Amino acid sequence: MLALIRQHRAEAHAEEVLTGQTPGAAAAAGFRRLLADPDHRVVLAVVPGANAAAPGSRTETAVGLAVLGIDPLSVLLGVPQVTVDNLVVHREHRRQGTGAVLLAAAAAYAEENGAAHVVAAVGGHEAERQRFLARMGFAPLTTRRIASLETLARSLSSWQRSWLPVPPQRRPAPGARRRGVPPLRSATASG
Repeated sequence: MLALIRQHRAEAHAEEVLTGQTPGAAAAAGFRRLLADPDHRVVLAVVPGANAAAPGSRTETAVGLAVLGIDPLSVLLGVPQVTVDNLVVHREHRRQGTGAVLLAAAAAYAEENGAAHVVAAVGGHEAERQRFLARMGFAPLTTRRIASLETLARSLSSWQRSWLPVPPQRRPAPGARRRGVPPLRSATASG
């Protein structure tokens, strides 16, 4: 399973952006936390392993992974949506139905939770995954952006420093004419 996660992170170029660590360094601990989280379901697609032909052997090889959850805002709005936060299929097992099987698990999870929609996260640079989801009926929804806490804090600090106090509006001196504005004329009864 960790090999699939590492493959996904490498393809998405996300590991160092997300963790600041080299690929795989945080995956094992994070995956254990994810498996224990009751708000998520990890779905694994497996095929018989290399040693499965041996009598009595029941090894399996993981070839696909999906991390499912329920979008909290959608629950507050009364329209729950299932999220597919990670959908990864081993490159040697693509175009063999593994992705469709994982999405079928997402659809079943949606039915279990009364959700009418499934939302899949995919990076803008992941063309193959984008095409697959489009073939499965997914439409573009939103763009998500990421920033490290350090970068966000620096940007917020800069933004706050740029708040300049607005000078109080000055009244024009009596009889002074503002540039470009004709003097007001009073209307007369004969006017």
